[in-house]
Amino acid sequence: MFVAVLPPDGAVEHLVELLEPRREHGAFRWTSPEQLHVTLAFLADVPDHALDALVEGLAAAAARRTPFEARIAGGGAFPDPARAKVLWAGLDLGVAARDELERVAVGARAAANHAGAAPDGQRFRPHVTLARLGRPQEVSRWVRLLDAYAGPTWTVDRIGLVASHLGEGPRRRPRHELAVELPLG
Repeated sequence: MFVAVLPPDGAVEHLVELLEPRREHGAFRWTSPEQLHVTLAFLADVPDHALDALVEGLAAAAARRTPFEARIAGGGAFPDPARAKVLWAGLDLGVAARDELERVAVGARAAANHAGAAPDGQRFRPHVTLARLGRPQEVSRWVRLLDAYAGPTWTVDRIGLVASHLGEGPRRRPRHELAVELPLG
């Protein structure tokens, strides 16, 4: 499972319009549009008995935060453009919005820990994963393209708890299912 900010359809469609005609020009495994999100906390193992406490904790953490404005803008690559394994889009946030997003992520991680569903130890770096590469590659052209991108602004007023299931077949692409949405404020 993971806790995430889920961009609205309009923001996703705007980003897809930029990427769609260019998808064939890279050896990427593209994230499907319906799975684009900003991960706040990744929970590799959520025991069944912890689910109710997790949802309660996430609801309480979300209720302490206020809605804020965001937009998908810019981009980059992990670990870097010269040897990328992941291509991502960034978030354009004001100072107060960045603080609020950070606090939402901290609250989500604390709620998960308290419920017994420890999040992974990665540092929170807000981004939308666009594609993965099978082996490290140079992607500076893609990063320049994304750096010039700015999508529509939307209000982040909720977070989602999402169940992730590995797909069938040789590619085993994950399938995400929204378990619950929790309002901010």
